[in-house]
Amino acid sequence: MKFHRAAVLGVLLWLLATGVAAQTPGVTGERILFGQSAAFGGPAAGLGMEMRRGILAAFEETNRAGGVFGRRLELRAYDDRYEPEQAIANTLRLIEDDGVFALIGAVGTPTSAAAEPIARAAGVPFIAPLSGAEFLRDPALGHVVNVRASYREETEAIVERLIADLGITRIGVLYQDDSYGRSGLAGVQQALGRRGIALAGAGSYMRNTTAVKSALLALERQRPEAIIVVGAYLPSGVFTQWARKLGVEAMILNLSFVGSDALAATLGPAGEGVYVTQVVPFPGSDALPLLAEYRKALVANDETDRPSFGSLEGYIAGRLTAAALARAGNPPTRKSFLAALIDTGSFDIGGLKLRYGPGNNRGSDRVFLTVFRDGRILPAERLAR
Repeated sequence: MKFHRAAVLGVLLWLLATGVAAQTPGVTGERILFGQSAAFGGPAAGLGMEMRRGILAAFEETNRAGGVFGRRLELRAYDDRYEPEQAIANTLRLIEDDGVFALIGAVGTPTSAAAEPIARAAGVPFIAPLSGAEFLRDPALGHVVNVRASYREETEAIVERLIADLGITRIGVLYQDDSYGRSGLAGVQQALGRRGIALAGAGSYMRNTTAVKSALLALERQRPEAIIVVGAYLPSGVFTQWARKLGVEAMILNLSFVGSDALAATLGPAGEGVYVTQVVPFPGSDALPLLAEYRKALVANDETDRPSFGSLEGYIAGRLTAAALARAGNPPTRKSFLAALIDTGSFDIGGLKLRYGPGNNRGSDRVFLTVFRDGRILPAERLAR
């Protein structure tokens, strides 16, 4: 009789748990489904592919350890080619047709600007967009979970280093003519304005093109000592190659979104001396336990994968997601997941601190510096000519 009652109680508890889970899209007794719309084709494809690799490495690491309350973390991803219209279609498909629990790893500011309002209207968490745009850091956006530093923080770091390390004040900008590029341009202008310095010049190009030569020629007429590129790796690579051919002497610096590994591969020897700010630590370093854990998880998921800044950012996003789910209760809901971030406040991801709280969805404000030397990407403490 006691066995019978225990069995009945167990069945009732299981039914209760699975019944609650069934009310939350993407959550079953066996899995939690996440969705990603990102660039897996086109001139920004490297960014999306690396972000996905990192997320999958973190998810599979969690799954090998038994998942979260026994549930596997799964990812369904669609290619938006870095185009807002396709990002909208993918986001609707992921939410309405696939019924994902949350969105993770969107790539780009214009695509995030298109997808985020859809997620907001549906009450879907929007985790770790690969964008430093300030609108995603609006305290009112409680469903947005940022991981990386903002473009404002990256541009502030670049301007500070140019002035402090080299005394350079004539600074120009090449920017992608969309919300991403204008966000970076505004960051540079604000950083310079705080120091009473005017922008030396600006040039632009259209997203998903490499039509940058005329912008380079216009910038060169202003004689900048440094040019900050706010773009993706392919147009930045073409811009830098033209600058080398034409004998442009200005230093060239990029924001993290450019995709360092893809840019280095695109440039080859022409990349010598190019600087890139990063929003994650150097992947090959042992400065934090996170980095060895990341490299182990990356190879365990796919032994052909090699460390990169992009996949490290995705891995951090995946680790944070698993950590928040573990605090969200069993079964998790979208509301309990977001509440876990705010209530926990500070997450230690292998020594990297991410911070959240009421009105704070920013995650990290850390900015790191790297340089291309002798065909390699190296960490740098300061700028040098």
